[in-house]
Amino acid sequence: MSAVYSTLSPYYNTPLWGPFLDVWSGRTISEDVTDIVYQIDPPYNNRPDLLAQDIYQDTNLWWVFAVRNPDVIKDPLFDFVAPTIIYIPTKAVVLKSMGL
Repeated sequence: MSAVYSTLSPYYNTPLWGPFLDVWSGRTISEDVTDIVYQIDPPYNNRPDLLAQDIYQDTNLWWVFAVRNPDVIKDPLFDFVAPTIIYIPTKAVVLKSMGL
């Protein structure tokens, strides 16, 4: 059965097993020399979607920060707080890692 998720979804690579998701097959975003070192500002506390909108012009890419920083962000919402320092990949790197 083919995936029913958007190409921008973190679940896009996860196969379906009947009407349910199978074992999650997550995406990866590799380290790149163009990554930006960023300290999360208070207005973005628990709101990776807002930062994704400001950086990538797409709130659907909120999950990119957690995937790129798995050692820092275990919970993509509650660990996304100031003054946490994370790496932010460029939009070109994100799109390339998604095969777009």
